[in-house]
Amino acid sequence: MPRITDPSKDFPQWYLDVIAQADLAEHADVKGCIIFKPYGYALWEGMQRDMDRRIKAMGVQNAYFPLFIPASLLAKEKDHVEGFAPECAVVTEGGGKKLAEPLYVRPTSETIIYATFAKWIASHRDLPLKINQWANIVRWEMRTRPFLRTLEFLWQEGHTAHATKEEADAMAEAALKMYEDFDRETLALPVLTGRKPDHERFAGALYTLTTEALARDGKAIQAGTSHNLGQGFSEAYNVSFLDAEGKRQRPWMTSWGVSTRLIGTVIVVHGDEKGLRLPPGLAPIQAVVVPIYKSEAEKNAVLEEAAKLKDALEPAVRIRVDDREDKSPGFKFNEWEVKGVPLRLELGPKDLEKKQVTLVRRDTGVKSPLPLSSCAPATFSSLFTEVHDNLYGQAKAFMERHTTEAGTLDQLQKTVDGEGGFVWAPWDGTVESAEAVKRKTKATIRLLGVKKAAGKDLVSGEPAKHMALYAKAY
Repeated sequence: MPRITDPSKDFPQWYLDVIAQADLAEHADVKGCIIFKPYGYALWEGMQRDMDRRIKAMGVQNAYFPLFIPASLLAKEKDHVEGFAPECAVVTEGGGKKLAEPLYVRPTSETIIYATFAKWIASHRDLPLKINQWANIVRWEMRTRPFLRTLEFLWQEGHTAHATKEEADAMAEAALKMYEDFDRETLALPVLTGRKPDHERFAGALYTLTTEALARDGKAIQAGTSHNLGQGFSEAYNVSFLDAEGKRQRPWMTSWGVSTRLIGTVIVVHGDEKGLRLPPGLAPIQAVVVPIYKSEAEKNAVLEEAAKLKDALEPAVRIRVDDREDKSPGFKFNEWEVKGVPLRLELGPKDLEKKQVTLVRRDTGVKSPLPLSSCAPATFSSLFTEVHDNLYGQAKAFMERHTTEAGTLDQLQKTVDGEGGFVWAPWDGTVESAEAVKRKTKATIRLLGVKKAAGKDLVSGEPAKHMALYAKAY
């Protein structure tokens, strides 16, 4: 297999090399779009299964809404359409004829969903209404990168309606917590959570909450967002209900979502110079058996034991026996390392003599003997927990080492231009100061801190209203 670029020398090329050699995706004929190959799509399927369970546990039901949104419908929420207009794709012809009204290819679904909510909600008894959609989205990005930023991507988007602001606040927080738990428990991703500054909030939202991860090149990556949309969309799409006293009220809306950007996030947070390193809960293949033999007799004995091993572990463990005869063991070792399979089990004649397999952990590269008698689901469950915890611990330690504070603009710039990372700094709360920092350093405010502001703004010198988390970002 071709060599993977050293990530310390060219991280963007390393990223592309990993995607190609792990066989996750390839470029489509339409520039900015990708084809999800089976192994890459299996990662999304794993995320879907786990997250869908969590979403339903919050009392949310799945539904599906059309891909096309009439221009007149999108235009009803002014801030929303202005926020998304530069990224929108518009259909003006269909069936060989010019359309009477242009159709937007959904950049997000608030407009069409809330126009439907207006038909579904009449009474306070209809609330809360909680709907989720698994769908594709189109946003006409100028600079694309597989998984991280593409013209078309896959995601889930939750949409809820509530009788009060307090209930909507609670839902927005619950969705954010669900993402945080999913990131930690399934993806082994440590994330920081908090509120976006107003100038970075979702178009039309009251406020936006975010989860932010840190890639190994020191850049931030927004892993998921949750929004309290207030009553603006209810007003725009005439959604209302009669309360218990018979008075007409506007419901409070929330929306929240994550996308296939999470695949890219797993790559840039956990990957190393050999390729992917997948957390066991996500890995499509959790363990691979690589038979090693020279003679026909050795082959028969080794493959027989490999089959027994597979039978003993399935279905508790997603395991594969790599019995391809046209590939050498060394090639297989390298391929499964690139693909990030958590555990490799090498099985040869000497292992059979010792009644063991040679266990190789992808997260550490450590080899150790494992008795065949210990090859049971419980043993592998413990091993998977160790691998997961180690990946999470490494990523968290990296984040902590690369989270600093800056009291001057020069300090901030020196950090983000160097190893990068998160930088806490005082901010006066004005868009002008945030934009000045962005022009100077290319760092943006990822979220606002909860601790009391201290010091003076890096640009204006005015007393800080917030402690802001700055970083260069994908």
